[in-house]
Amino acid sequence: MENRLDFQAAAEQYVSSIVKDIILSIVTCGIYYLFWQARQMRAVNYLLEEEKYSFWKWFLLTIITCGIYNIYYEYIMAQSIMEMQRRLGKTVSSNLHILSVVLAIFGLNIVTDAIQQDEINRLFGRQ
Repeated sequence: MENRLDFQAAAEQYVSSIVKDIILSIVTCGIYYLFWQARQMRAVNYLLEEEKYSFWKWFLLTIITCGIYNIYYEYIMAQSIMEMQRRLGKTVSSNLHILSVVLAIFGLNIVTDAIQQDEINRLFGRQ
């Protein structure tokens, strides 16, 4: 992981208010949700120190598969968050991947992403 100052700068960029994210997603009829999704991908890529997630790949495959790819994406995103929790010695959310899939299947993506954002915020040391 990069030095502490770079990590703090990254935290400022990737940590966000979940309430704000939800409200803006609803008010903009989902447009802000796309920006939120992209930010989460960048945050997890930063923590993993690799380019594992691509917004455009997610966006196109989600459209092409009528949302089925998003269910898979929520699963692998949750697994990556759990991997980072292990690497950083944090408490691992052992059922995060299952919860993410179940919520995504029922169309509760905004809830899934709120939970994942909370975990991302915790990884950066913020609540």
